[in-house]
Amino acid sequence: MTRTMNSSKGFSLIELLVVLVILGLIAGLVVPNVFQRGEDAKVRAAKAEIQRLSMAIDEFYLDSGRPPRDLRELVERPSNARNWNGPYVNASNLIDPWDNPYQYRFPGQHRSFDLFSNGADGQPGGEGNNRPITNWD
Repeated sequence: MTRTMNSSKGFSLIELLVVLVILGLIAGLVVPNVFQRGEDAKVRAAKAEIQRLSMAIDEFYLDSGRPPRDLRELVERPSNARNWNGPYVNASNLIDPWDNPYQYRFPGQHRSFDLFSNGADGQPGGEGNNRPITNWD
């Protein structure tokens, strides 16, 4: 008499559920960190762009003998600017990583001119990624 063993190949339902739970836990830990790194990169990019725009404003001032009235003057020659040697930046440099225009104020309240992004939400004030990124911090 020969007995045949019924050996099933594959995974049981419990084993599959355990694997799915583990994958869910890993995803729950990793995904928020990935999104936060993306936001941190945008903050760093905004800080770097503010530095570049500040240098462009200084160059404009040295060339023209006056500060720009608005940031568009860094891209397009103003009709009354003498010795304008621009464009000093590309038009795309006037937009922050959250697709909002950088804000420029002359005369500034904190420095000779204020240059800032209102952060991720585009609104004044805020904390975290919604905190303004400025040329005076």
